[in-house]
Amino acid sequence: MLDPLFWLEISLCLVVISLIAVLIAAIPTLQQLANTARSAEKLLDTLNKEIPPTLKAVRLTGTELNQLTEDIDQGIESATGIVKQIDNTITTTKEQVQQAQTGTRSIFVGFKAAWKTWRTTGSDQ
Repeated sequence: MLDPLFWLEISLCLVVISLIAVLIAAIPTLQQLANTARSAEKLLDTLNKEIPPTLKAVRLTGTELNQLTEDIDQGIESATGIVKQIDNTITTTKEQVQQAQTGTRSIFVGFKAAWKTWRTTGSDQ
């Protein structure tokens, strides 16, 4: 029993049995790894097909948003111009009303003075 060759053979048999047990245990793991690799490949194929059109749509949306922003800016500038014109018109109208009121008062005061003068001259005679 002390023969070293005997112990070497038993050790080699145990190593072989251990390797066989490891391989048997690794087979389901390797099968699952192969399935995962196939799924990952399908996912990457799908992504390669879907991402470019999506990126193109995103770029197009960005361009459209820029155009809308420019249109809104132009609309705001136009509205600002219209508001300024309306403000100028209102200011001019106020000035004309004030001038008309001043003219009306002047005419009224003139008629009043003429009436007094006419009554005064008429009563002196």
